[in-house]
Amino acid sequence: MILDVLRSKICSNTTDQWLETEKAKKRKEEKICRKRSKMAAEEGNVIACHTVESWNEQLQKGNDSKTLVVVDFTASWCGPCRFIAPFFADLAKKLPNVIFLKVDIDELKSVASDWAIEAMPTFMFMKEGKIVDKVVGAKKDELQSTITKHLA
Repeated sequence: MILDVLRSKICSNTTDQWLETEKAKKRKEEKICRKRSKMAAEEGNVIACHTVESWNEQLQKGNDSKTLVVVDFTASWCGPCRFIAPFFADLAKKLPNVIFLKVDIDELKSVASDWAIEAMPTFMFMKEGKIVDKVVGAKKDELQSTITKHLA
């Protein structure tokens, strides 16, 4: 009888601990989701390409409109990418006549491979379907001056 009571308490404690762990995991996931939603809202006019189809569609829009297209090849685990992302988003808000795209190299590996992306962040500048410039690294001044150069 005493053993049954002890077993019951041990099982109850284990179940309670498991439930608390699951609740903590859920709270953490919700916090991450809220943070991601906030980050997405802060991106302004940066268009995130999540599929090869959307990537091709956005490139075609840039080609058709003869607009400067600036692509940020990024990765979620990349510290310098996270550092420059708000600056890139701010540029997108300030320059509505430029198409700003974002490609996560882990999400669209084939695109990153096709474009020979070897370091992050890499910013590609395109006009009328042709690469006109490239900036590798989280270099705010160089990014801004390269955009200015190609808008002239």
